[in-house]
Parts: sequence; C-alpha cells; structure tokens
Amino acid sequence: MTTARDAGAVARDTGRRLTAAADLNAVLSWSQQQLDREAARVAAMPRGGALDAVPVALKDNIVTIEQPTTCASRILAGFVSPYDATVAVKLRAAGALIAAKANMDEFAMGSSTEHSAFGRVKHPTHPDRVPGGSSGGSAALVAAGVVPAALGSETGGSVRQPASFCGVVGVKPSYGRVSRYGLVAFGSSLDCVSAFGRDVATASRVTAVISGPDPLDATTVDRPPLSVPTPRRDLGGLTIGLPREYFPADLDPGVRAALDRTIAAAKALGAAVKEVSLPNTEYAVPTYYIVAPAEAAANLARYDGVRYGPRRIGPEGDVRALYRATRGDGFGAEVRRRILVGTYVLSAGYYDAYYRKAQRTRARITDDFRRVFAEGCDLLLTPTTPTPAFRAGEKTDDPVAMYLADIFVCPASLAGIPAMSLPAGRSGGLPIGAQLIAPYFEEERMLAAAAALESALDATAEVR
Repeated sequence: MTTARDAGAVARDTGRRLTAAADLNAVLSWSQQQLDREAARVAAMPRGGALDAVPVALKDNIVTIEQPTTCASRILAGFVSPYDATVAVKLRAAGALIAAKANMDEFAMGSSTEHSAFGRVKHPTHPDRVPGGSSGGSAALVAAGVVPAALGSETGGSVRQPASFCGVVGVKPSYGRVSRYGLVAFGSSLDCVSAFGRDVATASRVTAVISGPDPLDATTVDRPPLSVPTPRRDLGGLTIGLPREYFPADLDPGVRAALDRTIAAAKALGAAVKEVSLPNTEYAVPTYYIVAPAEAAANLARYDGVRYGPRRIGPEGDVRALYRATRGDGFGAEVRRRILVGTYVLSAGYYDAYYRKAQRTRARITDDFRRVFAEGCDLLLTPTTPTPAFRAGEKTDDPVAMYLADIFVCPASLAGIPAMSLPAGRSGGLPIGAQLIAPYFEEERMLAAAAALESALDATAEVR
C-alpha cells in the first residue's frame, strides 16, 4: 500500500509549490484540503498505478465534482459540475492526485492565455512573455515545476503551441483516442483532451492512462488504450518527412537553427530524412478559423441565462433582451468575435461560400497527410511554432497575427492525426519546440521516436 505519509507528503509539497507559483496566475482553483483528500484516497489504493501519487493539473474546461469549472469565463463563474469528466476518472483510477484547475483562454479561444476573464498567465521564465494558449496555465505549471504533468485540450494546437513556448512536452492524440465526455465543447469535430509532461516518458504515461474507448462518448474509437512505448535507442528504419511548407524563408532564425539541430540528431540516430510537400498547408489557418468558430457558435448557444450562465434581465424585459444582456456581460471580446464569425459563416447565403468550402479544404489538407504517409514517411518533423514566445500584448490588437501563430499546429488538428511538441533548444533563453506528426493511431511510434530524440538533444542549450 502507498502510505498516507507518502501521498500526504506529495500533497503538502504540491500545495507549497502552488502557493509559491501564485504570481504566474496559472491556477483558477485549488485548496490544500482538496489535495489532502486526494492524498487520502491514493493512500488507500494498492501500489502500482501508472500515475501513483503523481499530481496532475487540469485545464479549467475539464469538469470535476470537487472544484469549479469556469472555462475562465464570467458566464460560468462558480459553476460546479455534477459529474467528473472521464479523463479525471481515469487519472484517479491510475493513482493520480488532481491538484488544481488551470487558467486558460476563455472557452479555449486564444493562443496566448491573455483572453481569460481572470487575468493573463505569465510565462514561467520570462514574465513579460506569453505562455501560449489556450492551455497556457497547464503548460506554465509543468514548466515551473509545480506539477510534473497536466491536461489541456486541443482544438487547433492549444497544447502543442504552449508546450513549445514553455519548453515542455505536449502530446495531442488522434481524434477519438481520448474521451471528450466532460470536456466543455468548443469545436466538437476538433476538440481533443491532450497531455503535458516534463519529459516524453511522463507525457506518454498520462496519454496512455486517459486513452481508450468510452461508452459515454460516441466519438471515441473502439481501440484498446495505448501502451507506454519502449523508448527507441535509435531511429534506424524510420523515414522522416520534412514538409517544405513548414520551413518558409522568413522562419525565425532561432527556430530554424533549433530544427536544423533536431534534423541532424535524427540523421545521427539513423533516420532517413527527405523533403515532402503538403501543398494545402497555406489554407489551414483560414479553414480552421471558419470551421472552429462555426462549431463554437453552435456549442455556446446554451450559455443564455436560461440553461447556463447568470441571468441578466435587459431593460426591455423580453427573452431577446435576456440573451443579449447575459451573453454581452458574460462573454469576453474574443469569444464574442468567434461567435459572430461562426454565426455569419453558417447563415443563409454564406454557408456554401464559407463553411462548405472550408470543409472541402479540410478534406484536402487531410488528404495531403494521407499521401505523404502512404508514400513512405513514418513521421513528419516540423517546427511547432514560427517564433518563440511573443511579448504580452504584442498581438492582442491584431487577431489575425495572433491566429497565424497556429499555422504549424492547426493542420494536424484539422486532419485529426496525432502530433506532439518536444523541446529542441533555446534562442535568447526562450524555449523552441520541434513537432512530430504521425499517421492516424500511431501515437506509440511517435512517442518512441520522440524519446530517442529527447535523449539526443540538450533542450536547455542555446542554438545558433
């Protein structure tokens, strides 16, 4: 048995770390009493769980009974779910301690965690910079050493991008590999609960624990849970593709240097490397920012002051005034912007011109990936982001510039395939991530290769 002192010591240490990291503003709710209850539960379990007494933070769009779930929005302030998300149930069954609910961009809409109703999250080593988003709170907690692992959610890169900015590992599994039951919906055909870890081994264990079919989520695939792959010592026998569209001439010099270093490491480990083309990549960002807002507009219709959200009665006193007042007061600017875009592209006269065309382009992006994998690539290697972490406030007045920060991560989300970011070095002290992309349901191949690369790279080294 795990002794009460063992789990209790972890709970107390985690509480101290959460208190010490308060300046990051990465946490929306936690309590030492809740941590102590988690420790007592773990102490009563048999030893040997995959995450035995490991503290894990959850992004605040993953519902739990014990703590509020606000999605970093005023419209859900104080909301406590009547049930636990499937991933939370699986984490507890594996012996994990649910440590805290992490700050995020409101309703997961953002790339910098500056769009939280409860204040921005600071980068853990460069407070003037952003940690990425929308899962920036989860990434910052892992990077700061507060917890070894955390869950976020991916709709268009919201785990991989902050993992790159903060210098940790972020893993997005295939769509349908992990249950979405209890994940507050943003874009239902895109959303994917995903894992952060301080290293590949930790992220692999968490991903394996939360994977598997779920009768409560019809979109999960009927495949057994992932196994934690045996790390590869080399990459012999693998062919790694380098999509030319991900290495533009204006790529940040530090990012290019880090990727050159990663490519050299892959070759030294025995991988065959070849250039490939994904020609529809240039359409990924506009496609994503039509499909995702359209689904968001439908999913967020329930926050109307009747079903969810505080009721605000407008001066006119009718139901439309109720909706306007509740949603106008409860939603932040970025959420309102995306609801308006989504409503527009779904409206009569514009559906064919925008939404239907975006879905066709999404199919072409997916076909690009299918083709390069069918032509002999086992994995793809790309930058995770076009630049290191940018300064807070740098892009908030230019939504398009903010959206372009997702240019290398949203294609894999649109295609539903697994992808991950691992630290590849630093430029000016700022972390840089390398992205691995795999075919459908080949997470184990991807994670095993990532472990080999991790062992060959000094992620703290300055690149030139």
